[in-house]
Amino acid sequence: MAILKFRVYWEEDDAIYRDVLVKHTQSFFALHEIILKAYEFDQIHSATFYRSNDIWKRGREISKEVYEKEYVAPPLMMSETLIGTEIIDTNQHFIYVYDFAKTWTFLIELIQVIKNADADLTLEYPIISRTEGVGPMQYGSKGLLGKNFADIEEKYDLSEAKEGFGEEGEESDNDSDADDDDDSEDSESEDGGFLDDSFEAY
Repeated sequence: MAILKFRVYWEEDDAIYRDVLVKHTQSFFALHEIILKAYEFDQIHSATFYRSNDIWKRGREISKEVYEKEYVAPPLMMSETLIGTEIIDTNQHFIYVYDFAKTWTFLIELIQVIKNADADLTLEYPIISRTEGVGPMQYGSKGLLGKNFADIEEKYDLSEAKEGFGEEGEESDNDSDADDDDDSEDSESEDGGFLDDSFEAY
C-alpha cells in the first residue's frame, strides 16, 4: 500500500490550495469527499474528475454518476475506480469540477508518494494535511456565517431590520412636544408599559 499526497489548487488562485492524503487503494469518491471537506463545501451537487496532463488538458472523466450531457467516452464511476489505477505519472494531474451550475474548478497534482514503510498507518485516511489561503465561499456570506445565521435571518427577517431606524442626531416631528409629555412617560415606564423586565440591552 502507498499513501498519495495530492495538492488541490483553486483554479482562480494558485496561492490557495489544500494538501490531502489518500491511500492508493481508495476510490475517487473518497478523494471527492475529502476535497469538499478541505474547502468546506457541502456534498450535494454534481461532480466529476478529469484525467489531465501538465498543461491541464481534460481527458477521460471519472464521474460521481452518469449525467445528461455529451461524453466523448463513457465516464468511469468514482465509487468504482481506485485512485492507484489512474496514476501513470510521478506528478499525475487531475481536474475536479463541482456543481455544474457554478463550475467550481480545482487543479489536482500528485506531489508525493509515501511508501508503506514510511506511512503513518495509525491515521484514518483520507486526511487533510495542509491548508494555505482563504478558500472561496460556496454560498457567499451565508456560507461563511453558517446555517444557524441563515435560519435566524429568515426567522427574524433581519434584512428588514434596518428600516425604522433613523440616523444619529435625527429629530422626529414630535420631539418638540416631548417635554410636555415627560410626566406621563415616566409614569408609563414605572408601570412597565414600554420596557418590561424581559428586555435585555446588548
